[in-house]
Amino acid sequence: MSQSGTPRIEPGSDQADHVTQRLKTERIGWLTTVASNGTPQVSPIWFLWDGEEFLIYSLDSVRIRNLSGEARVSLNLDGNGAGGDIVIVEGTARVDTTAPSAAENAGYLDKYKPVMDEYDWTPEWFAGRYSVAIRITPTKYRYW
Repeated sequence: MSQSGTPRIEPGSDQADHVTQRLKTERIGWLTTVASNGTPQVSPIWFLWDGEEFLIYSLDSVRIRNLSGEARVSLNLDGNGAGGDIVIVEGTARVDTTAPSAAENAGYLDKYKPVMDEYDWTPEWFAGRYSVAIRITPTKYRYW
């Protein structure tokens, strides 16, 4: 645990170092929110991890409505296709109205500007479309 009480991946093992690297560099994650009727809803997302929290920029969509009723979420990375290299983060999500826009977030642009360029998207266009910032505070990391 960190001093703030947020769980951390404790460094020192090859597996922990591998998971940390994946959380810093993977482009796509899968965010699971829960609808008001209890149905899990999974969405592919782009994310930025600072070692403490995750930042996602979202459409103003069903996932935002889901978070207003149930803040518990799961963020997962793809495995290796054979049941290994699994990374699951359980956490609590909240809309962050104080976050900079995606177009003003240097760390986010460092990670995703090359992908935006592939799609001929400007950071301003992306920020206008994906305008709702979500922060996820991890409560548990699971990996194997």
